[in-house]
Amino acid sequence: MALSTSSNFAKPDDAFRAIVEAHRGLNDEQSADLDAALVLILANHIGDLDVLKEAIALAARRMLDASHQQQQQQQ
Repeated sequence: MALSTSSNFAKPDDAFRAIVEAHRGLNDEQSADLDAALVLILANHIGDLDVLKEAIALAARRMLDASHQQQQQQQ
């Protein structure tokens, strides 16, 4: 199974909104705990270590790219 990076949601804005709403009223620690639990639940649902590793690498690259862009904007 290959990592799907295109939207699989009929209503992607609703999916995003559900995630945002799940964090409403949580402090930073609770929000991080929710994210960690959600990641583990969804990783288990995927059940494919290669896909999970690909997703981790993609997320790490996106964070690094965002960090570089932020640094460039500050210069």
